[in-house]
Amino acid sequence: MPSPTPRKGKPLADNISGKQVGVRSTRQRSAISALLGDIDEFRSAQELHDELRRRGEGIGLTTVYRTLQSLADAGMVDVLRTDSGESVYRQCSSGHHHHLVCRRCGRTVEVEGPTVEAWAESIAGEHGFIEVSHTLEIFGTCRDCVRERAASTEEAASV
Repeated sequence: MPSPTPRKGKPLADNISGKQVGVRSTRQRSAISALLGDIDEFRSAQELHDELRRRGEGIGLTTVYRTLQSLADAGMVDVLRTDSGESVYRQCSSGHHHHLVCRRCGRTVEVEGPTVEAWAESIAGEHGFIEVSHTLEIFGTCRDCVRERAASTEEAASV
């Protein structure tokens, strides 16, 4: 499971009311929002569903997927597509940002990219596009995983 990363966000319920963004307030949405407020790492819909069941919530997997999609559409959660193509979700800080993601442990760091922002606006303008949006995830291996891999390689070599 990915390591927790610090965030500046507030619980989802405090960020934006469902009415303002067209997300209906339901018991299921409240339970999913509360769970997302409790965790720091990105999680798949299945992992969130499993945790909701452990907490005694009787919410179906389809409802979890549908609710996550509506929260993502409303800008209340970030969706990241992993190298394997799986969508994972997390409540993130407000404002536009990008992610550095460790392929090995899933650790995620939010980063700003002013150069990327300027490039996106420029290239869109050159082609007559307005109201531009984009996402950017950069995948690599974090320092801790590199150290762990080096230590296990050294250990294997000494045997």
